[in-house]
Amino acid sequence: MMLRRMQQTGHKPIALIGSGTTKVGDPSFKTESRPMLTDDQIAQNMEGMKKGFAKFLTFGDGAKDATLVNNDEWLGKLEYLPFLREVGRHFTINRMLSFDSVKLRLDREQPLTFLEFNYMIMQGYDFVELNRRYGVTLQMGGSDQWGNIINGVELGRRMSNLDLFALTTPLLTTSSGEKMGKTVSGAVWLNEDRLSPYDYWQYWRNTEDADVVRFLKIFTDLPLAEIEKLGKLKDSEINEAKKILAFETTKMCHGQEAAEHAAATAKATFEGGGLGADLPTYALAGASVPVIDALIGLGFAASKGEAKRLIEGGGVRLNDNVISDITASIGASDLTQDSAARLSAGKKRHGIVKQG
Repeated sequence: MMLRRMQQTGHKPIALIGSGTTKVGDPSFKTESRPMLTDDQIAQNMEGMKKGFAKFLTFGDGAKDATLVNNDEWLGKLEYLPFLREVGRHFTINRMLSFDSVKLRLDREQPLTFLEFNYMIMQGYDFVELNRRYGVTLQMGGSDQWGNIINGVELGRRMSNLDLFALTTPLLTTSSGEKMGKTVSGAVWLNEDRLSPYDYWQYWRNTEDADVVRFLKIFTDLPLAEIEKLGKLKDSEINEAKKILAFETTKMCHGQEAAEHAAATAKATFEGGGLGADLPTYALAGASVPVIDALIGLGFAASKGEAKRLIEGGGVRLNDNVISDITASIGASDLTQDSAARLSAGKKRHGIVKQG
């Protein structure tokens, strides 16, 4: 969203994909080394990131159009000894040990590999190369990247007397202090092959009351005057603002049609008691399926143990009837509405079980 805002105000975004630094792994505030990825895994991840960027930025050949670059273009061609002599000499171990991300690992007596130690040098060098190749003078990122970006600012000054600048934003949390981007089922992905537009819509619909106005300002393109009006809604009326937040964010990420379908599914499910078309679906392969397996298949539970706890806690309903038996199954007789059954976990997660 930071790049989107910069483009909207006349700047040219350079979106950097780090397949080069991915081969090393960022140790920033990690308690252990990241697993090494194969070249094929890195390439697959990069393709997913390209799709994500394209949802929020306008790419092209125009003066203000965004450009997507990959730091493997220069990092992959570096020769070790020349790099140490030309770049490495500008970094001191004393300085590197002072960063909180490094101190955290060392204070906990957790290993920090030489490979990871090179990450901050490589990211600092990225800034210098971005300036040389594309004229970049401002690098942006999350607050956890402040030290790495400042390394680039200082490296540019020492190597070429460049005036480079850094801008970071706090990592987003909800008003209750929880880190954004997570759901009960896992991460909030931007690509529809990882998270459906309906689930994306639901994530924003379930925003806490205290966060609605802030998120409307950050994650939508609505005029501030309209957001201020929505901010005056109180009590149950705030739900209308949440629906607008969900619609606008889903429209930006997945398009108008997907946002409309998601909204219609939510309305049919929560207001009409029906089965919306975009609800997650589990296919009944045989005569019946254990409720526990259906909960896992729909993504409502990550394991059988978690599914059992949901049932034992009274949080599971089949066609609005509470399931209390952990051995319960769903069979053909339960497929009452449009030859399907509605399985719910809590008040906000609903899915469809139908004959496969």
